[in-house]
Amino acid sequence: MAQQARGGVVLPFILVTLIWSSTWIVIRDQLSAVPPSWSVCYRFLVAGAAMALFATVRRVPLRLPPEGIAFAAMLGLAQFVLNFNFVYRAEHYLTSGVVATVYAMLLIPNSILAWIAFRQPVSRAFMVGSAIAIAGIVLLLVKEYRAAEIAPGAVLLGVALSIAGLFSASAANVMQGMRVARRLPMVAVLAWAMLIGGAMDAAYAWITAGPPVMEWRAAYVLGIAWLAIAGSVVSFPLYFQLIQRIGAARAAYSGVLIPVIAMLISTAAEGYRWTALSIAGAVLAVVGMTIALRAKEG
Repeated sequence: MAQQARGGVVLPFILVTLIWSSTWIVIRDQLSAVPPSWSVCYRFLVAGAAMALFATVRRVPLRLPPEGIAFAAMLGLAQFVLNFNFVYRAEHYLTSGVVATVYAMLLIPNSILAWIAFRQPVSRAFMVGSAIAIAGIVLLLVKEYRAAEIAPGAVLLGVALSIAGLFSASAANVMQGMRVARRLPMVAVLAWAMLIGGAMDAAYAWITAGPPVMEWRAAYVLGIAWLAIAGSVVSFPLYFQLIQRIGAARAAYSGVLIPVIAMLISTAAEGYRWTALSIAGAVLAVVGMTIALRAKEG
């Protein structure tokens, strides 16, 4: 642990985990007078501009070849348009902690899509861990369904939106294994992906919700800033730094802690009520994710 601390691992790991744990409840607050697609648009236009500034300060060239711009556009569509439009809408129907826990399953579609695209093998231990984690998620969702006295069908819609967002995020992750991604500076790619994604979000929002709508409530504006700067510009470079220093498998252990912290935040902020069913589900989800990650690491 002391050696890892000297290598600059512990602090980035803690920061990434805490920041990404907090973003789920902030997204929940964004669901107000502003249509979700405009909130997503504002977040990633701000994040893209800040990431471009970060690249300039770090002297990372922003000029990309045409194939690089095309790749950034595809990444932006999958990660910053489809994924987050699904996430924001899912939180209309499910508590932020439950959506965070569903998204913690990202490793599972990542492995499925990586097997389809790159024929990367999947171990039996990984499949066992994944099955346990999925069982835990199902218990959490059963608890949500039973608690939805007025419109339990809305829970199913929230689940469908979460799964659609999960696979969109997974597609974006798997895309980073393509050869073109390895040849490009990731900070520049992220800047372009966020800006292009933000522009796509604006077009979609204008078509589906009309002209831009803004809420000047302090919590909303600060929420946009937090999601854009801390949740995107600060966290992504730190996470990539972790991957470089300790590997993708160990860095992914933040995904085990994030839903736990997000559920605790949801308990305090949204009045999430724990039952024997939800406790069992949360425990199974964490245990299953741990087994799956350890199998992936091995």
